[in-house]
Amino acid sequence: MNTSSKNILHNSLATLKEWQDSFGEWRQDATLEVSDEKIEATFNRLAQRLKCNFPFHHPAYAGQMLKPPHPLTWAAYAMAMSINPNNHALDGGPPSSEMEKEAVNELAHFFGYGDEFLGHLTASGTIANLEALWIARESHPDKKIAFSSQAHYTHERMCSVLRVEGVKIPVFEDGTFDLNSIDTDTIGTIVVTLGTTGLGEVEPLDQILPWAKEHGIRIHIDAAYGGFFRTLKDTDLIDGTSWKLMEHADSIVVDPHKHGLQPYGCGCVLFKDPAVGKFYKHDSPYTYFTSEDLHLGEISLECSRAGAAAVALWATLQLFPLKEKEGFGPILGKCRNAALKMHELTEASSKFKPYKKPELDILGYFPSDVTTTSEISSKSKRIFDSGMKDQSFYLSLYRIPAEDFTKLHPEFNADSEDVTILRSVFMKPEHERYVEELIEKISLHV
Repeated sequence: MNTSSKNILHNSLATLKEWQDSFGEWRQDATLEVSDEKIEATFNRLAQRLKCNFPFHHPAYAGQMLKPPHPLTWAAYAMAMSINPNNHALDGGPPSSEMEKEAVNELAHFFGYGDEFLGHLTASGTIANLEALWIARESHPDKKIAFSSQAHYTHERMCSVLRVEGVKIPVFEDGTFDLNSIDTDTIGTIVVTLGTTGLGEVEPLDQILPWAKEHGIRIHIDAAYGGFFRTLKDTDLIDGTSWKLMEHADSIVVDPHKHGLQPYGCGCVLFKDPAVGKFYKHDSPYTYFTSEDLHLGEISLECSRAGAAAVALWATLQLFPLKEKEGFGPILGKCRNAALKMHELTEASSKFKPYKKPELDILGYFPSDVTTTSEISSKSKRIFDSGMKDQSFYLSLYRIPAEDFTKLHPEFNADSEDVTILRSVFMKPEHERYVEELIEKISLHV
């Protein structure tokens, strides 16, 4: 956080303190007091322990999907946490509840939904997907839920939680779904992932949507990872085909704590038809009395939920609009460019090869000066461990069935069932300028 941000947080907290003091003098109870010495000792230890984290803030970290929240975002979160509102019933946090409604409304319009929809924030994308699949089950209680073989494991696991059968759809080499493998009479909802968490692949909504509508099958879009890339749908940076069709889906999930600059945890679920609110209907004998307006807890599976998450997202959307040329568009554009640049560098390298061209900002690649899949795995793991050990770079690994790998790279001998490759996630706009340095560092460990 720079000096300006620190001053803004300090001044804003002072303004809140004035409001808090306006209710009259009071004194913190003695049971809550801690000595200065104990506070200093504890926080010194805390700082030392937190230094044991990987440098998520730095472009040298290109490992997992960990994007640092914007300093102004966590300043807004910190302000709200000094009050600790609860976005369940409106009396738990009237302003933060209104901010949630405003932020969710902005997300819904961003994805193409009209003024009539149902949606709210959640503690995570996992919970958001759970709610979406729960509504899928309630909408078609006797039918299965289908998702591709590359979908996030959340869907299979949540189907188990919901006691509904999940069906995996095979995916062809070109990324299209094997729709002929589906028994249309037994499927109620099909999940389409726009931005898989493995390699950021965008599933073909344009192929699936007309087919699903023809057979009366609901569409749920899991855009937890990729959702904010919709800002680039009209550019030549991505293929905008599927992104432009999102408004036709029955439900959408997005994870603002991924590309939305938010701290953990902040997910969001949206439903095109507000009538699905009937499935949430419940009563609480002590909760929904302060307002006749809709309480967020009335349309959510969760009860207590951090109002600070809504405040932070609302503030972020004021600062960074969901537009192509302002706010999130330029940020996502740099992330995308970083992946494309890394792809070019690995293509031109004598030491590496890209697994395939990235669709968003995640790239898989592997050491190429070997002949077998087992050697690729061994060398990839060694590079991964080496970078972590000397703290010069931080990558991740990705395991692929050898059969799938050799379809794209038949020059390698498949002497193992799986092959493990290197994986980089370029979630920070700073990665655009850093990838050349990154591949130079990695190359030293080959």
